[in-house]
Amino acid sequence: MKYLFYIFCFFLLGFQFSQAQKSQEIKIETKKVVKDSINPLAPAKAAFYSAILPGLGQAYNKKYWKIPIVYAALGAGVYFIIDNNNKYNDYRNEYKARLLGTNNPNNGTFGRLTTESVYRGQKFYQKNRDLSILITGGLYLLNILDANIDAHLLQFNVSDDLTLKPKIQQNFLTNKHEVGFTLSYNF
Repeated sequence: MKYLFYIFCFFLLGFQFSQAQKSQEIKIETKKVVKDSINPLAPAKAAFYSAILPGLGQAYNKKYWKIPIVYAALGAGVYFIIDNNNKYNDYRNEYKARLLGTNNPNNGTFGRLTTESVYRGQKFYQKNRDLSILITGGLYLLNILDANIDAHLLQFNVSDDLTLKPKIQQNFLTNKHEVGFTLSYNF
């Protein structure tokens, strides 16, 4: 008898809650989405401009603050190329003069050096000059790559519906706080 009473109460409550729910209309709100036209040739054009004149691709992308960085990097590379080339030529000329026997032993720079030291200095500055050329060439290519990637990212659509929020919750088993990230997308 007791079980019949519980079953009767369960059905009565279920019937009562099912009658309380009313049907509602679902309204879907639409957002007006304005899409900018995408120029697929913009990254290639930015890379081309940057290849013609370093920094011009950054100006095309309207990232004017990058232009001094590009010229400082390339200028430093050219400075080291010229400096190492001049020192290489000095050591090379002194080595040639020593091989011919026409060197000046009272020279302030090379007078105290042995022929072997002059030869090693020549090789050292030649290696540094070649390395400076490679690094400067790499910086030039990095300038072109930066302009191209930046133009691609300007066309990348970042929606306001996409959010990344940190979430801190307590773990009830260990009674410690845990940190996580929640990625949510609103349709």
